[in-house]
Amino acid sequence: MSQDLKICVAQLNPAVGDLDGNLKKIVDGWRSAKQEGADLLMTTEFSLTGYPLEDLVEIRDFLDLCEDKIEELCQITKSGGPGLLVGAPYFEGYDENDRPVIYNAVYLIEDGAVTDIVKKTHLPNYGVFDEKRNFNANNIEDVRPVDFRGHKLGVLVCEDTWFPDVSKKLADEGAEILLSLNASPYEGYEKFDRRVREVVGERAKETGLDVVYANQVGGQDELVFDGGSFAVSLTKSGELKKVFQAATMREDRTMLRTTKVDGKFRINEEAKNIKKRMSPEEELYQALVLGTRDYIQKSGFTDVVLGLSGGIDSGLVAAIAVDALGPDHVHLVRLPSQYTSSMSNDDADIQAKFLGVQDIREIAISEPVQAMENVLASSFKGKPEDVTEENLQSRMRGTLLMALSNKFGWMLLSTGNKSEVSVGYCTLYGDTNGGFNPLKDVYKTDVRKLCEWRNQNIPEGVLGPKTVKFDKDAGRDAIVMPWNIITRPPSAELKDGQEDSQSLPDYDVLDDILKRRIEWAQSRQDIIDAGYDEAVVDRILKLMKIAVYKQNQAPPGVKTTRRGVRGKDLRLPIANKFNPGQPRKPKFTKAA
Repeated sequence: MSQDLKICVAQLNPAVGDLDGNLKKIVDGWRSAKQEGADLLMTTEFSLTGYPLEDLVEIRDFLDLCEDKIEELCQITKSGGPGLLVGAPYFEGYDENDRPVIYNAVYLIEDGAVTDIVKKTHLPNYGVFDEKRNFNANNIEDVRPVDFRGHKLGVLVCEDTWFPDVSKKLADEGAEILLSLNASPYEGYEKFDRRVREVVGERAKETGLDVVYANQVGGQDELVFDGGSFAVSLTKSGELKKVFQAATMREDRTMLRTTKVDGKFRINEEAKNIKKRMSPEEELYQALVLGTRDYIQKSGFTDVVLGLSGGIDSGLVAAIAVDALGPDHVHLVRLPSQYTSSMSNDDADIQAKFLGVQDIREIAISEPVQAMENVLASSFKGKPEDVTEENLQSRMRGTLLMALSNKFGWMLLSTGNKSEVSVGYCTLYGDTNGGFNPLKDVYKTDVRKLCEWRNQNIPEGVLGPKTVKFDKDAGRDAIVMPWNIITRPPSAELKDGQEDSQSLPDYDVLDDILKRRIEWAQSRQDIIDAGYDEAVVDRILKLMKIAVYKQNQAPPGVKTTRRGVRGKDLRLPIANKFNPGQPRKPKFTKAA
């Protein structure tokens, strides 16, 4: 029996339901690991099927196909080579109520057979997760290490790592190392440190065992899995150190070598196994690129179209789209009205050149909007002009963009940011039209930061501009857009002299109020106590309540924060009598 163990960690990007494609990724990784002399290939949670599966996992045809693919993996490993840890559902039959009994599981496959199946014990049922709907939970009493070539390996499935009981039981039963298979989504830069310090680091300290944390990467609907697999080891003095760090936002495969010390596997520290982490700005930008690319391509599309207004939001979406798909797969449309400034038109044209997009076209909306106003004139007789006429412009733009989408098979990208979507500063069936919104969970203040960052940096692996241009109007270098798009005051340009500041508070103020309410569920009084004007707070809370019906009909978008506006995250009733601006009355007095 060898006293060391070579563990190859495969951080993969599976597509939900693409069992053939996912199987190929696993097999390719296994064959490479075999050539490198690995003992074990460790993949991620649901690496065979993609994640989250939602109700797809209850379809019997799907479950049968999963079993077929597990058998294919068995056949591939018949000739010897590394063992394989692969995530897939385990179907056990039906209960007395004719409900399927399914486990979120990890299969240990070796030498042509499944030698063990590990079932997930803790099923997350918060935020974007709803595993209790589809899966059965393992009993903690049944938790035990798997036997592998004379060794005891403690295998954890994602959420099981966040609680101490499963790892403790594994250690008590003789586990020599902990291997955690995960599909943990990106929620901002800080979540990675939480995984290392508050979760995996704590499990290592509690058990005295080294821990390998393998995480899925890639976009799936609104979620982005950031990868960033890592391992922590304990020194002889019991101190924690990180001995492995995979790349974030892309696939990665790393060989870890271990040494047996006092009956436990210690991971050897090798400089080549520690990748440098991105900056917060680059990581967020790469999450948007990855989430956009995967949503489009996994949905079967190759090209996108969007309206390029010369504003900062559409400018950032255009850059993300080009970086995700390449300039030949992005189609830009200027849709000027009588209120569109020549500056906006010029900035849009310059940005298209900066991005290398050849297909930028103009479809003026003045005539079709006038035609709509003419047919409505008799119905609107005696009524003054108001937001209705502004919305006609937005809806005409949305209609024209959808026509291009339908005719050419391009996915339409919408461009509203989280700040606007949260308070309903968008037109339903107008600028909300689209199949996907990359900025849906990005606050306006972060939109500007990302534009400034991308205009001065070239991220690794993008398909967009990699050369610096001179922006003569700004007198400085730029990469993806003229600086005027970033620096001038934002405006919807739906009437003369319009600026966002006329309708909304300063975005620094708005975004902080929104973060406090959406992500931390702070009370009205908490927000006022943070230094914000009572009238401003009440107005924003009221707008947020009214906007829920719009959010319910908006396209999906990349989740980048602790809590998104809608999707699987924040679930609020549409018809709702709660008054968010009502001051709290004195607390009731309990009887003695």
